[in-house]
Amino acid sequence: MKKIAIFLCVFIAQIAAAPLWANTTAQATTTEITVRAKAKDAKFIGSSIGGAMVIIRAADTGKILAQGLTQGSTGDTGTIMKTPQERYVPIAEGAAKFSANLDISEPVFLTVEVLAPYIKKQARVVAQTQTWLVPGKPISGEGLIVEIPGMVVDLLSPQTHFYTGLDKSPFEIRANVVMMCGCPFTDGGLWDGSKVEVTALIKKDGREFATVPLKIQDTMNTFSAPFATDLPGVYEILVYAYDAKTGNTGVDRGSFIVK
Repeated sequence: MKKIAIFLCVFIAQIAAAPLWANTTAQATTTEITVRAKAKDAKFIGSSIGGAMVIIRAADTGKILAQGLTQGSTGDTGTIMKTPQERYVPIAEGAAKFSANLDISEPVFLTVEVLAPYIKKQARVVAQTQTWLVPGKPISGEGLIVEIPGMVVDLLSPQTHFYTGLDKSPFEIRANVVMMCGCPFTDGGLWDGSKVEVTALIKKDGREFATVPLKIQDTMNTFSAPFATDLPGVYEILVYAYDAKTGNTGVDRGSFIVK
């Protein structure tokens, strides 16, 4: 009996010392996560260019926990592009974001995928990162900032399957180029169009045919140059924009026919 009594005392003591959470069910806590998409060498991707699609998944299962578009402005140009950055000094106040409130009962490892700019399919970039989210410990304020590299290039002329007669040559190659946030290129501006390489690569009947540099025009974001040919055929055109300082690159393609 004495041994039994000692055993019971030890058992009761162990129960008393056990952590409370061992005998209770964890309660879900609503916890916020904010995600922003920032164009490389530029500002935040927001409503003016259709936003960035944010998809938040549980990393272990792939289950989508939240998704939606960033909404809001591109942010303050002076703060983002001109003021030296210091630790803990915010740069995203008022800028586009996507926020979600997740009901979680334990820390969860998240995969955050950003597709931007969402409405520009030919320029859309997929950027991804991962982070832990702990119940009651929000990732808010500046939030999780995901960088989006590249430039948006839209080939305006010649239009796809544009027909031209030999007597109408030369014609204009014209492209619209902006940063991924929609920020504009101008001659000598903050985003200086005269310092960005914009070039048309032309193939005829599947073979390399010509390389045509495009120049910034008085109309913002517009790069153009004349192109002449006296050879009938099917032409493919690829226009790229490239910034040697940042590595930012964008591309658009088209085709036209000369008879």
